[in-house]
Amino acid sequence: MTPTTATSILADAFGRVHEALPRVLSGLERDALLWRPDPDANPIGWLAWHLLRVQDDHVAGVADAEQVYTAQGFAERFALPYPPEAIGYGHTSDEVGAFELDGPGLLLDYSDAVHAMTLDVVGSLDDAGYARIVDERWNPPVTAATRLVSVIGDITQHLGQIGYVLGMYQRRP
Repeated sequence: MTPTTATSILADAFGRVHEALPRVLSGLERDALLWRPDPDANPIGWLAWHLLRVQDDHVAGVADAEQVYTAQGFAERFALPYPPEAIGYGHTSDEVGAFELDGPGLLLDYSDAVHAMTLDVVGSLDDAGYARIVDERWNPPVTAATRLVSVIGDITQHLGQIGYVLGMYQRRP
């Protein structure tokens, strides 16, 4: 049996979100992806995009690398009315409402690319890499390990929100 390490624990946590996302998105059509239970609520498609943008942005930041979104052409493929650096944080209701997507395929492609990058980054870290300061704007400064755990918390919450909105969509009158 292989010993449990920070790397294996983080890879497992990111893997769980990566495995769950296709289960909730597969087969959804445009109406389901863009449905908002309230005019100011976030739809499933936007939540999935935001989940992936946060993971991409923050993990690329740990690696001091370009984000998958721009490096692999996803910004152009999504063709959203947001700047390429946007991750959805602070989006207004109108900005969320401007999100467009015909089906889950592009989200799933982006998810695969972000997950591959995430596993590469996590797999490259050793104890010193996990302890490295990646953000000095906070007190105490944020280490790579803290940032990765924070990302897992955030994307797990968004996955739960997606499931909740999907349940509401499936039960609407």
